[in-house]
This record gives sequence, C-alpha cells and structure tokens, in this order.
Amino acid sequence: MNNYRVMFKHAVYMIALSLAFQSCGLLGGGRGDQGENIGAMDRPTWTGMPIPYGMVPIPAGTFHMGQADEDVAATQMNFNKQVTIGPFYMDDAEITNNRYRQFVENMEIDSIQVYGEDFIKSKIYPDTTVWMKDFAHHMGDPMVSYYYQHPAFDNYPVVGVSWEAARLFAAWRTNYLNDFRESRGEAGLPNFRLPSEAEWEYAARGGRDMAKYPWGGPYIRNAKGCMLANFKPGRGNYYDDGFAYTAPVYSFFSNDWGLYDMAGNVSEWCEDAFNPASVPLVWDLNPTYFDENEPRKVIRGGSWKDVAYYLETGTRTYEYKDSTRAFIGFRCVMTHLGRSSGTEF
Repeated sequence: MNNYRVMFKHAVYMIALSLAFQSCGLLGGGRGDQGENIGAMDRPTWTGMPIPYGMVPIPAGTFHMGQADEDVAATQMNFNKQVTIGPFYMDDAEITNNRYRQFVENMEIDSIQVYGEDFIKSKIYPDTTVWMKDFAHHMGDPMVSYYYQHPAFDNYPVVGVSWEAARLFAAWRTNYLNDFRESRGEAGLPNFRLPSEAEWEYAARGGRDMAKYPWGGPYIRNAKGCMLANFKPGRGNYYDDGFAYTAPVYSFFSNDWGLYDMAGNVSEWCEDAFNPASVPLVWDLNPTYFDENEPRKVIRGGSWKDVAYYLETGTRTYEYKDSTRAFIGFRCVMTHLGRSSGTEF
C-alpha cells in the first residue's frame, strides 16, 4: 500500500511538473516553434554590417609587415614578417576638431563612469598649449588661441589628445551609436577602438604589399612636382606642400582603399604598447602587442613637422600614453563581423 502511495505521488508530481513546463513553453510549442529546435526567439534585428559614418571597409588579407626600404636609423626593430589581418572598417581621415568637439560636449553631460574609465574629465579637452611647449622659441600663440576653438579649423585634425583620451573617445563613440541602434531594436555594432599597429600598417599600404609610401611609389612628389603629403621636406622647409602646420583632412590624394593622410599631417595613436622587439613576439594573425605596464604607445604615419622617413609605411616610433603633442592625432577602426570579399563587404 505504501509503494502505491509513493508511485501515485510521483505520478501526480510528474504531471504537475509537465504542466508547469508546458505553461512556460519548456517542453516545446509554447513559443510557436512547433516543438522544434529553431533557435532562441526575440533576438535583435540584424541585416548585416552597415558602414559606419566616415569609415571605409578594409578587406581581409595577408601582407609583409615591416620596413619596406632601408632602415636609416639602423635600429633593426622592424624586420619583415608575413601576417594576416581580418576585415575591419577604418575612418577615412583623422578625427577632426569638430568631430572631437561633439565628444567633449556630450561628456560635459554624461557621467564619465558610464564608459568604464577612471579618468579626470578635464583631460579629455585637447591641450592647446602644445603649440607653444612642443617647440622652443616658437610663436605658437595664434595656434593656441584658434586651432581648436575657431571654426576655421573645424576640419583640421585634432591634436593635443593623449592616447588615453583617444581611447575614451572610441568608448564614447561606441555607446553613442549603440544606444541609438538599441532604441530601434537593432543589434549593437562592435566597439570603435584604436587600430592595432598591424592593422594601421596594412591599411596604409592600401593593398600594395611592400609599398614604401601609401601612394605606392618611392617618391614624395608626383609627376607634376606636387607634394603627396603634408610633411617637412627639408631643414626649415614646411610650406612646400602648401601648409605650414597641419592641413584640412582630404587635402591630399587617398590611397587605393580610400584612406587619407596615412602619411603626414599628424602622426596617429595605435593600440599597441611599444616594444622594439615586438614584431617577432606577436602572433602572425591579427597581431597586437599588449603590455599594461608599458607607458610607451606606438604612433605611426609621420606628421607635418617630420621628415619623409617617418612617413614610410613601415617606420615605427612611439610616444608616452599620457603625452599630448601638436603633431599627434588619431582615427578609429571597427571590426567587421562576417566574411569580406575584396573591398566590397
């Protein structure tokens, strides 16, 4: 009799559990799936990667990373190494004063803690004093007063921004876009971020493996004798390219992937920590050298005040992450989700 009671109670329990599962849709059919394993429902809308504003697609590929010409500094810190880079998007030009201003104005309203950074808010403002302190005995006052503030310079690359502030800009840009997308029921996009050193060099070459400069050729002037970038062609000569300091973005021709100023104008922050021996250390698929204890961060591309050597696609140099300079800016990248084919994603 006791066994029958136990069996009866067990049967009642199983029936009740089954009914409970069915009411919650746990035994199939409760969510319109006809009892089939068709995947989780109520997922955000995803119709493929859109091209973010101001960016161009960079296709996946393999290239030889490293010095494309003689290393005149004889540092031997950039040997050639074949690596593969996944597809991503990159800003077609350096972040301008006005685009950076949108970030500054939003951060005056938003809490800085939202973006996961313990950061002094005042440090997001471009350091306009760099135009005086970076150069001895130089009349930088007009640039200090006008370069960031005046609308005449809105489309010039922002400078005086540290590596830390550039990364915070990328975090804000991510949240700003994805908050809007999620309000429309759309899936969020990958994070904006600084490019890895390998991504930057791969993009700068524009599909021309072993190219010395982003335009491919070994010369700094075109057939008409015009400068191909904003830099310092000789001692005391800053104006041969048409600009004494920085130039508005899009002033010179792009490379084959539609990227402007990958040589000259301003040097650009990369994600990587700097290590003279990092090239043989990193992996050969999407290499990035991380070291939280290394304050030096990679900068690439050369600037308006640099000689042509620093404009080469393979030249490596660095600056300290909390430094602000009159010749360093940045641009962002975003990882592409899915397979790329050629330059059309």
